[in-house]
Amino acid sequence: MKFSRRDNQEDVRLDLTPLVDCVLQLIIFFMLTSAFVALTGVKVSLPKATPEAIRHQREELQVSITREGKVFLEKREVSLEDLREIFASRAKRAPETLVVVNADRECHHGLVVEVLDLAKTSGLKNLAIATLPKPKR
Repeated sequence: MKFSRRDNQEDVRLDLTPLVDCVLQLIIFFMLTSAFVALTGVKVSLPKATPEAIRHQREELQVSITREGKVFLEKREVSLEDLREIFASRAKRAPETLVVVNADRECHHGLVVEVLDLAKTSGLKNLAIATLPKPKR
């Protein structure tokens, strides 16, 4: 028995070159976009703003926060729970009271936000952060 070879039949192969190109482009795209997402934790120097003069109101509470995290209300050390009660009673009596936070530049930002949040949730809406004026050039 004689078998004949089929020379006219083409060798069927799948060309993977375009597929590899697309996959490599996708990998490069995701690597670049993930690098931009990671830049959110970069240390930045925030711009300085000229402080705006606030008009002094009749009712005002001065809250001071030290570098060590101690909270003072009108030169008297208080806990956050005491501060919550003081803010709540002041909000019932005079809701237009201005709360001025004098925070040390070395204190934790979270504590400043917590004090401001206590004032806001107690019903006091006039909040301010005390700053020093930036030097003139």
